[in-house]
Amino acid sequence: MLGIMTGCSFEKPGKKEGSTIEEIKKRDKLVVGVKYDTNLFGYKDPKTGNVEGFDIDIAKQLAKKILGDENKIELKEVTSKTRVQMLKNGDIDAIIATMTITEERKKEVEFTDVYFEAGQSLLVKKGSDIKGIDDVKSGTKVLAVKGSTSVDNIKEKAPEAEVLEFENYAEAFTALKAGQGDALTTDNAILYGMAAQDPGFEVVGEPFTDEPYGIAVNKGDKEFAEYINKALKELKDSGEYDKIKDKWIKE
Repeated sequence: MLGIMTGCSFEKPGKKEGSTIEEIKKRDKLVVGVKYDTNLFGYKDPKTGNVEGFDIDIAKQLAKKILGDENKIELKEVTSKTRVQMLKNGDIDAIIATMTITEERKKEVEFTDVYFEAGQSLLVKKGSDIKGIDDVKSGTKVLAVKGSTSVDNIKEKAPEAEVLEFENYAEAFTALKAGQGDALTTDNAILYGMAAQDPGFEVVGEPFTDEPYGIAVNKGDKEFAEYINKALKELKDSGEYDKIKDKWIKE
């Protein structure tokens, strides 16, 4: 019975006996946590069911580097709130999901080098009196996403504003369109994706924070982080990174 039970055990991506790279090769599949609700970076098209975006293409290039085939990848949906716990649980090998590198997060995960530079801004309905962060004052309702750095940043930059938090970007944008808030705040690259979906909205003002995105792996897994750093450098040196960026980020 013991032998049968042992033979029926299942491996999670994060429960490893060897190195992460060895386990991925053994499994013959890279499992990555990505966003499904972030246009231009990680967005699941409701018509096709395909998940596409800048982060997705970066993930595919990593799969190609490790396994020789960009299709040997499994994309799992994460949110700002769930992604770190999913990594710790072993549900995913890495997070590639518009995740800003912060000192606080470094206590929980191992970050790679910066793979995208963003900055926090505001999305408003065209014609709004809000033209930048200085216009966010008492009585202003700002929408943000739980677990994101945007929440802490807006509370610091505009302490008098009322901040309403949502589970994901799709819910926050729907609330903005329904008139539940005056502005939505997150990284400008994400906001440009929302504006592209609905021309009735626009990104205003200069970015008021720096938001460097990093790929996150399990804390202490420096070997895997360094492997990804080398893969990112190769992507940039070859010109492939610029092709991916130009494909998705028009601004």
